[in-house]
Amino acid sequence: MALWFAWFVALAAVAVAGYAAYLLARNRPVDNPLFYAASALELLLVVQTVAGCVALASTDRDIEGVTFVGYLLTCVLIPPAAVLWGVSEKSRWGTGVVVVGMLTVAVLVARLVQLWSGHA
Repeated sequence: MALWFAWFVALAAVAVAGYAAYLLARNRPVDNPLFYAASALELLLVVQTVAGCVALASTDRDIEGVTFVGYLLTCVLIPPAAVLWGVSEKSRWGTGVVVVGMLTVAVLVARLVQLWSGHA
């Protein structure tokens, strides 16, 4: 797994969370730019999941494979769930759900880096 790409994905998740927090502070609902940013993050997460599974299959490191793949799949599932929940909730707290979801993705990606580096 390319660690630089994982950190880039984590930074992108924090950036999307930052924009969602801006909307939350302005008392705004989920808008199109936030949806597009979350979609771009989702694309990065799908690439990371495929690359992570390929890297896991071709490595001889001592990594707990089930846990690693579980983290990868959870990362892919959170952004759509957070955005769908955020869109369905018309108050400002819908945007708050997106903030929490994107920060969760950033933490999960950081944990993936720890698992891959053997610090788990």
